[in-house]
Amino acid sequence: MLFPLIDLFGRPLGSFHISTGAATVQQLTLWLAFVGGLLATREGVHLTLSTTELFGEGALRRAARLAACAVSAAVCAVLAYGSVQLVQANRQEAKVIIAGIPEWVSECVMPLALALMALRFALAASTTSWWPRVVALAAIGAAFALGLVPTQAGHVAWPLALLVLAAVLLGAPVFVAMGGLALILFFKDGTPVAAVSAEVYRLIASPTLPAIPLLTACGYILAESGASTRLVRLFRALFGSIPGGIAVMVAAVCALFTTFTGGSGLTIIALGGLVYPILRKDGYPEGFSLGLVTASGSLGLLFPPSLPVILYSVVTSARDLSVPADALYLAGLVPGLLLVVLVAGYGVYMGRKLGTARQGFSAREVARSAWEAKWELGLPVFIIVLFATGLASMVQTAAAAMAYAIVVECFVTRDISPRAMVPVLVRASALVGAVLILLSVAMGLTSYLVDAQIPDQLLGWVKVHIHSRVVFLLVLNVILLVLGSVLEIYSAIIVLAPIIAPMAAAFEVNPVHLGIIFLANLELGFLFPPMGLNLFLSSSRFGKPLPALYREVVPFLVILGIGVLLITYVPEMSLGLVRALGRQP
Repeated sequence: MLFPLIDLFGRPLGSFHISTGAATVQQLTLWLAFVGGLLATREGVHLTLSTTELFGEGALRRAARLAACAVSAAVCAVLAYGSVQLVQANRQEAKVIIAGIPEWVSECVMPLALALMALRFALAASTTSWWPRVVALAAIGAAFALGLVPTQAGHVAWPLALLVLAAVLLGAPVFVAMGGLALILFFKDGTPVAAVSAEVYRLIASPTLPAIPLLTACGYILAESGASTRLVRLFRALFGSIPGGIAVMVAAVCALFTTFTGGSGLTIIALGGLVYPILRKDGYPEGFSLGLVTASGSLGLLFPPSLPVILYSVVTSARDLSVPADALYLAGLVPGLLLVVLVAGYGVYMGRKLGTARQGFSAREVARSAWEAKWELGLPVFIIVLFATGLASMVQTAAAAMAYAIVVECFVTRDISPRAMVPVLVRASALVGAVLILLSVAMGLTSYLVDAQIPDQLLGWVKVHIHSRVVFLLVLNVILLVLGSVLEIYSAIIVLAPIIAPMAAAFEVNPVHLGIIFLANLELGFLFPPMGLNLFLSSSRFGKPLPALYREVVPFLVILGIGVLLITYVPEMSLGLVRALGRQP
């Protein structure tokens, strides 16, 4: 955080500038990714599609845990070996970072952290017995033994891929699936496993990537503070007097909060326990209340400073399909508002139908609650002004936002004491590490797909079988919706964007419009059964079975699906503001 801030405030003075600042920030991001990933392994906060708890108590649960941990340990161990190869190759270069430290010394964190993660996964195979741990350690040995199999024996790869996918369904982290599949596919083609580690390092070296951990930490700090309570009070004062006003309040406050938390699920965790009882107290049925909170948990993904927008810009830039983040933010304003209005409108309809209670409008209460929440309301304005005016780069803006959140929550509102901020930042580091590790290994899988010319093959197939732009966009929506419900949003962006962008270009779909279509579908995918992320989060947060949530989110799926179709087939909704302000790339 300090290096971008020094550049931001020192450069105008003409004297305070660190010549190696960018390289140092990239190396610090590398350390944050892998040390944070190690913390995430210790705390068990890596994203999973399932957990062993779904299997109940007994032998089945123990077997699922063993399988998940054994495969996770093996994948991490092979990734560590590939990282060792990468470090050895980079020792030949004379690059240095700060204070004359060779770059390869900093890179040693990759194999070290991955090896410790492998060991921790192996030890987590059981908490009561030693033999599952031995089996997990043996799985590591088996993974290295497979390296002795001739690479021509490609038939070995597919059973291994099925094993990795099965382990993820049994509770292994999603990054294990991404990394494992990348390793297997490169192994099948006879490519050194260091290719995956090289892609990990290439992503970390992206000049825009440090904005993601900085903004993720900013959102985590807000989630740990009293910001959610203040925002709920304000939006309740604003909308509580209209029919269905409490439902409108939930949609609005969740959309605002999600702009900072991105697709990490913090919105449901931070706000769910606050707004759900309010909905129930005001007479909304349990099912509608659950559906509304679940659907609203990802409503703000298109608004600045949402992390998925930044990542989409980073990924497309890396593949020479450049879409600037500022253009995407402008393009997402109207579509994002449309989705919020649709959910809020359904809330108004239900409020009228149920005759829910309404509170009187009080300008004094609005003024008081707005004054109380002024610092939270000021943060998005602060970010937009810094970035949109060109005063700061995306990374500098993210660093300023994190500094803003720390200062406000520690010294202004005093929700978090300076001493308590340290463990908050440690927990935030675990979340950041989980995200960055997932992004990194997903980049390795994307690299294989591009090297294998999968996008070109798919483009050829699409040109032969689909001749209408309208049909292409419809098929694109279906594919993104289904895959968005299976893949976590960050990995979905990294894996799918480089594949889909060339196809869309062949049908003359504007790249900015495509970005909004892409992100809007992934936002909808959070709700799509059976594995939409918001469904799992709500199930865990409210203690409800997943099938019950599937039923309750159907109306919101239909409503938001209509919104996504409008966004898809009315491009001016996305491009009008961009063109009016001259930001079309």
